[in-house]
Amino acid sequence: MSTSKKITKSRKTPGKIIRKITWQSFIYLLLISGAMIMLLPFFWMVSTSLKESWQVFSWPPKWIPDPIRWDNYITTFSSLPFGKWLVNTVIITFSTIIGTLLSCTLVAYGFARFRAPGRNALFILMLATMMLPGAVTMIPVFYLFKSLGWINTFLPLIVPSFFGNAFFIFLLRQFYMTIPTELEDSAKIDGLGTFGILWRIIIPLTLPALTTVAIFQFNGAWNDFMGPLIYLSKPDLYTLALGINFFKSQNNVEWNYLMTASVVTMLPSLIIFFIGQKYFIEGISLTGGLKG
Repeated sequence: MSTSKKITKSRKTPGKIIRKITWQSFIYLLLISGAMIMLLPFFWMVSTSLKESWQVFSWPPKWIPDPIRWDNYITTFSSLPFGKWLVNTVIITFSTIIGTLLSCTLVAYGFARFRAPGRNALFILMLATMMLPGAVTMIPVFYLFKSLGWINTFLPLIVPSFFGNAFFIFLLRQFYMTIPTELEDSAKIDGLGTFGILWRIIIPLTLPALTTVAIFQFNGAWNDFMGPLIYLSKPDLYTLALGINFFKSQNNVEWNYLMTASVVTMLPSLIIFFIGQKYFIEGISLTGGLKG
């Protein structure tokens, strides 16, 4: 009886293997097709940045430029204050990353470890701020910064990051809740204080989560358009997003140069993501299903 079952099982095995291979092939084909569709606009942008101006709207479109105009990038940098816009964007972006990591780390650790009266109520109140649309607070915040004399400076774009971000605080707090308290108890026995524990134990253990926060903040600040549009009106203070929009609004815009500027603007986001991809995916997977 057992022999007959083994024979039946062995006969079914090739069919199951074929069905499994067919299904996996279908899934891979579907994913590759979706990836190609998603990459099509990016490929068009890169292709357009290397074309002559008269080739941009030619029909049928030429996906491979002929000739390839690498000098479009040189022309873009020389004809626009692109370097100044790039420096402004870098200053704002990395300042906000520093401010976000400092403030969110401290606040999230406090919510995760300190047993203070009203802690849960404050945490719920902080989460409730995420429900407020940005349009609701835009005008009051603008008048606040105007009364401080911060208009046409980078301060309105940088200083708020040093006061925390509700989503990032929630993300880090969920991560800290999974770290055993025994590690901190051992450190206290060895004489470490609160900041020593945070610096020597907690932060090294939470690098994936901190990297995730840094990547999110980088993308948000690097591509921010609304903030610079509201607070910056001097061309010398423009960021890349605002400068490219200013260039696009001009008459007789050269679309190949516009795509060149867009490619250069997008490259840092891709580079940062691929450099921190390992930590980013690990941080998302660890924080995605954590208990509160």
